[in-house]
Amino acid sequence: MPCFNQSSPKCIPSTCRRKTPGPVPITEAQLKAAFKSFDVNKDGRLSKEELRDAFASLGAYIPRWRARRGLSVADGNGDGYVSDDELDDLVKYAMKYGYTIG
Repeated sequence: MPCFNQSSPKCIPSTCRRKTPGPVPITEAQLKAAFKSFDVNKDGRLSKEELRDAFASLGAYIPRWRARRGLSVADGNGDGYVSDDELDDLVKYAMKYGYTIG
């Protein structure tokens, strides 16, 4: 039954009303697995194109830009790829942007 009289003591305050469940934040392990799944040629490293596709699947607003930024942050040896050793840095970078599941 809706509460029309907001000052009534029987009215549930809006801060206590049930909220509909929203998207669930992605974990570091899930994000790492997601990035690894975009290594299409299975060479153990992610190219800029593979990163772009991964960020697009995560729902990044501008995936090409996000891939370039991720590459510049995570590519420690400057070879133009994110290797398995550098993947943790990419995951830490991506975690800052709050990607979600569902």
